[in-house]
Amino acid sequence: MSIKVNAISKYFGSQKALDNVSFEIAEGEVVGFLGPNGAGKSTMMKIATGYVHADSGSVEIYGNMMNPENIELRRLIGYLPEHNPLYTEMYIREYLMMVGMQYKLDKTRLSRKIEEIIDITGITSESHKKIGSLSKGYRQRVGIAQAIIGEPRVIILDEPTTGLDPNQIVDIRNLIRELGKSHTVILSTHIMQEVEAICDRVIIIDHGAIKADGRVEDIASRFNSGQRIKVQYTNPVPSNIFNKADFIDRVTEQGDNIYIIESSFSEDIRPLLFKNAVDNNLIMVNLSKITDDMESLFHKLTV
Repeated sequence: MSIKVNAISKYFGSQKALDNVSFEIAEGEVVGFLGPNGAGKSTMMKIATGYVHADSGSVEIYGNMMNPENIELRRLIGYLPEHNPLYTEMYIREYLMMVGMQYKLDKTRLSRKIEEIIDITGITSESHKKIGSLSKGYRQRVGIAQAIIGEPRVIILDEPTTGLDPNQIVDIRNLIRELGKSHTVILSTHIMQEVEAICDRVIIIDHGAIKADGRVEDIASRFNSGQRIKVQYTNPVPSNIFNKADFIDRVTEQGDNIYIIESSFSEDIRPLLFKNAVDNNLIMVNLSKITDDMESLFHKLTV
C-alpha cells in the first residue's frame, strides 16, 4: 500500500477542516481527490506530505508513519502545492539544480536527471528562460518537474490545472496521465472532467468528510438508483395508459409528446414500454435511458 490515511481530523480554530478521514491508495493508482472549494482537499494534501500536522489520526507512507523529520520518507513523495511557489528570478535549469541538490543527488547524475525531466515535462523549448518570463502553463510544468526530480514513488498534485487555458489544461492532463504509468498519483481538483479524464478512482470530499470512494463508473452506478427513461410519441398519451402499467412509478410530461418515465424495477423497462406502445396503438419515435453523469452526482453529493 503506497498511502494509508487513518482517521485524520484537523481544526483551524473552531473550524473543522477534516473530519475523521480515512482511505488507502495502492501502488500505481491514479486517484482524484475531488471536492468543492473549501472541502478540505488542500489540507489533506499538506498533511499527507508532512507540511501540516493533523490534530488526530495518522498517515503511513509505504508502511512508515509520516514524520516531517524523516527526510528519507519524504523523498518518496513529490509535491506540487496549489500555489506553485517558484523562484521567478531563477533560470529553469538553475532552479531544478537547486531543488535536486536538496535531495543530495550527485551533481553529475543530477545534471543528466534535469535534462531528462525537462524532456519529460515538455519544457525543452523554454528551458533557457527565467521562470518569471514563462506562461502559467509552463510554470505548472516547472512545478511538476521539481516534484519529480527527487525520483519519488508518489506524486501529489494540488489543483494542477487551476488558472490554465483550455490548451494548457489538455497538455498538463496528458503529462499527468504519462506520470501515472510509472508512479502513484494523487491529484486534488474541484473539476469533475479532470477526474474523468485522468483518474482510475475518485474520492469525493465535502465539508471535511468523505462522501464517496471508488472507481468512477462504480460510483455512477451506485448512486444511479432506479431507472429514468425518455420516451417520445407521435401524439399525446392519455394518462390512464401509463397508470395501468405496474412498472411505471412516475411520469413527467415535457412537451412535444416527450415523457420522462421513472421506475424502481430492477430489469430494463424499455422492452415493456415498447410493448405498452404496441398494445395501445401508440407510435413511439424515441426511447432512451437517462443516466446521471458524474457531474450531476458530484452536485448531489456536495450540496
